Parts: sequence; C-alpha cells; structure tokens
Amino acid sequence: MPTHTTIAINHMLTFILQNSCFLMIMSLEFQQQMDETNGLSAWNGYVDWRNRPALRGCHGGMLAASFVLAVEVLENLAFLANASNLVLYLSTKMGFSPSGAANAGLLVLTVQAHEHSTEPWARVVLFVGLYLVALGVGGIKGSLPPHGAEQFDETTPSGRRQRSFFFNYFIFSLSCGALIAVTVVVWLEDNKGWSYGFGISTAAILISVPVFLAGSRFYRLKVPSGSPITTLFKVLTAAFYAKYRRRTSRNVFTCPTTNDCDDNANKGNCDKDDEPLGSFLSEAVRKRESLPRRLHCTEEQVEDVKIVIKILPIFMSTIMLNCCLAQLSTFSVQQASTMNTKLGSLTVPPAALPVFPVVFTMILAPTYNHLLLPLARKTTKTETGVTHLQRIGTGLFLSVVAMAVAALVETKRKLVVTEVACCSSDNALYSSSSSPLPITFLWIALQYVFLGSADLFTLAGMMEFFFTEAPSTMRSLATSLSWTSLAMGYYLSSVLVSAVNFATGLNQHTPWLLGKNLNEYHLDRFYWLMCVLSGINFLHYLFWATRYAYRPNQG
Repeated sequence: MPTHTTIAINHMLTFILQNSCFLMIMSLEFQQQMDETNGLSAWNGYVDWRNRPALRGCHGGMLAASFVLAVEVLENLAFLANASNLVLYLSTKMGFSPSGAANAGLLVLTVQAHEHSTEPWARVVLFVGLYLVALGVGGIKGSLPPHGAEQFDETTPSGRRQRSFFFNYFIFSLSCGALIAVTVVVWLEDNKGWSYGFGISTAAILISVPVFLAGSRFYRLKVPSGSPITTLFKVLTAAFYAKYRRRTSRNVFTCPTTNDCDDNANKGNCDKDDEPLGSFLSEAVRKRESLPRRLHCTEEQVEDVKIVIKILPIFMSTIMLNCCLAQLSTFSVQQASTMNTKLGSLTVPPAALPVFPVVFTMILAPTYNHLLLPLARKTTKTETGVTHLQRIGTGLFLSVVAMAVAALVETKRKLVVTEVACCSSDNALYSSSSSPLPITFLWIALQYVFLGSADLFTLAGMMEFFFTEAPSTMRSLATSLSWTSLAMGYYLSSVLVSAVNFATGLNQHTPWLLGKNLNEYHLDRFYWLMCVLSGINFLHYLFWATRYAYRPNQG
C-alpha cells in the first residue's frame, strides 16, 4: 500500500510540475507577445538568438556577460600557455637564438610538438600553426569584449557602471586563464612534454565553444547595420574624390571661410568643420551630388568616421606599452632561466614568471572595482570617478617605471655574472648560461608587477574608452583597436630589436642583442632605451589626451 501511495504521489507531483511548467511557459510566451506588441519592454535595436526582439529582464545584463567572461578564461588559458613558454620552445627545441625566438592552430602546434623535429618542414608546420593561432585569437579577442559590453544598458547610470565593471572583470578573467596557463600548463610542458601543454590549450578552446553557446538564450544581439570598414573607406574615398575634383575642376567650389559663417546659408556647415580634418571629410557630403552614386555618404556616416579618426592618436600612444610587454615577456623569461629559480624545495619554471603580475592583477581588479572606484566617485563627484584617459595615462606612466626597474635588475644580474666569472678559473659561467647564477629570479618579478599594473589600467581603460567613444555602428571595430595595439606593439618590438642590433653593430662592433648567450648581451642598455622611448611616448600621449573632448554623456 505505501508503495502504491508513493507512486500515486509521484505521478501527482509530476503532473502538477508538468502543468506548472506548461503554464509558466505559456505565461512567458504570452507576456513576450504582449511586450512585442506593445513595444514597451523590447530593447531598441537588439534581437535575441532567434532574431526576435530582445526583451528587458530576459536578455542582457550581467548573467549574459558572465558567459563571455567564462569563455575568456578558457581562451586566454590556451593563448598564454603557449605565449609564456614559446620563447623557450623556439630556442631549446627549434634552434632559434634568444633574440630570434623573441621575434617570433593549436592543433597543428600539438602535432608538431609531438614530432620533436627541427627539420625545415617542421618549421613550416610550426609557423602555419602560429599563424592559425593568431587568426583564431584575433577573431575571439576582437569580438568578445564588445559582445559582452553590449549586454548593458548605456542609457542608465547603473548600466554604464555595470559595463565599466565588466571591462575590469574581463581583465580579471584574462588573469584567471593566465594563472592556470603559467602554473599548471607550463609545469606539464616542462615535466611531461610540450605536446601535453599544446593539447590542453586545444581542449580549452574546444570547451569554450559549448560554454559560449550555452548563453545564447540570454544574449541581446545588436542588429547588424553594415560593415564599419566599408563605411570608413567609403567616406575617405568620397572625401579624396571630392577634393580631387574640386582642385581639377574649372568651376572651383570654395569652402566657406570664417567670414562666410555670418551668412545663414553657410552656418550649418561651419559649426562642425572648425578643424581641417572635419572640413576635409565633410567634402563627402557637400559634394555628394557630384560624386558617383556608389560614393554617396550620409552626414551621419561622415560624423562617425570623424569620431573614429579622432581616437586614433590615443590608440597610437598605447603601442609602445605593448612593445614593453613584448620585451619583458620574452627576454625576461630568458633572464630567469639563467638565475636561481628555487623557492625552498620547489623549482619554479622560468615561463611561470607571469604568475606575479597575474596574481597582482586578480587582486587589483576587484579592489579597483569595489574600493578605489567608489572612493574616486565620491571624491570627484562624477559618475566615472576616473576618466578613461586618466586610466590609460596611469598605465603608460607605470610602463616607464617598469622599464626603469627592468634595466636596474638586469644591471644587478650582470654584476653577479661578472663577479662569478672573476672567481671562476675557467670563466665557464660567463660563457655559458647552463649553470644558474647565485641570484634569485624574484628580482625579475619586480618589473612584472609594475608592468602587470600598467596592463590592467591601460587595457581596461582602452577597451572602455574605444567602446564608449565610438559610434554604435563601429564599436566592434573600435574595441578591436585594443588588440591591434597589442599586435603592433609586438611587431614593433621585433623591428626595434633588429634596428638596435643594426645600429650597435656598425663599425664592426658587437650588437647589443646578438648571439646565443644572454650573459653577453647588453640588455640593460636596451631596457634603458625602452625606458626613454616610453617616456617620450607618455609625453606624446599627454599632448593628445589633454586636447581630447569626450562625447556627451560618455565619460
């Protein structure tokens, strides 16, 4: 009897639950239909993953953005695990010099690492894998931040505050993935084999796909409005074309001058074209009727392009910081490999050095969000507390300090090299980096802490600045400038290393950064050069930042 009673109760509960769920679904669908009909709760300009109007309370918000943050943990785990140890892999397994390694698809890398071959064909496979990784990472990093930021309502102070939190926690997620990468994955690569590390990176990327798709029902998606790059080139082409026609035409059209602005017919044009750039781009609208139809531009498109071009000097000023990041993430690993990496009985892999800025960033990001930022808001009586440009400037200044610290630490390391070489009868330690120097690698951690802080302030500030300042149709393009700056900084570091070697190698002198023995490098001089260049870059940034005018209600 109890058995039958239990079964009956289970059936009853199942029936009630099924009908409750059915009624709930019907209620939600009815409410959604009413919302779509009345247009009261729909996000204007946004749809859900089924291309239906996105609804307030159902789509967007921190829940939707949390899936983006989870994906970034997995993506950066895969990326940084390779970036941290790649210099040592190229130098020890592939036969590159330290400077050559510094200039340097996960599935392809996994296969290549398993083969352990240095034949020319293996190098081809290696670089194919590297470029596939670059292609994939570029697509992910260029799309994730703006997608996550689009989940917040920018028309309300709370929405803008949450969006600012998101960018900081995006950096926090970067650090979470990096922490796993520079500890667990790096240990596996050093102790179990390179194929293990590359394999885990591949698995992390594969797992990130279903994680991202799991949040589909919560996302609000911006309705596509054409390619921003197409608009950019269209306006520039139209402006150049109009300018060329104006110069070559006999009936020259003269742009209204300042005196002409008294004429009511010309006031509309003169108000927006106080600067030469604005006047030049406005030619695309003024001469619209004389242009080919495919070059016809609206005034809104021209204004959008003006905004994007206006933020380019800020973007250019951040490249030098990423050049410093490139140098410290390559040469610093080589420096640590010559030093004592023991912490008690534990031997720390040199590629795990980024754990110091990673942990510091993971502490600083929430501290900035929940302590420093509210305090700044109360002090300045403003919504943002600290402006985006102030955050970027703080990071650029810290990068100058980081390079000065790096130069001083390398000077100290070279002094130890010299002292040990003088005490050694065969001078073996100086000519070979196989034996660890009697100096702890924790000295290298100092420059990483400063650079990690610089990266937090500048990268988060850049992404939020580019997103909020760019027109709604060009936000993805503008936010991608943050990662473009990173790529250009790393390419600039390669050019800088080559240029320094060329300049210092003239007149049969030994180049500063040439050879397979890091102890014979003049890395301290190179770091001082980077410090000076970073200082000049900071002054260049101040020139543009102090003259920049924010868009209304944007910061």
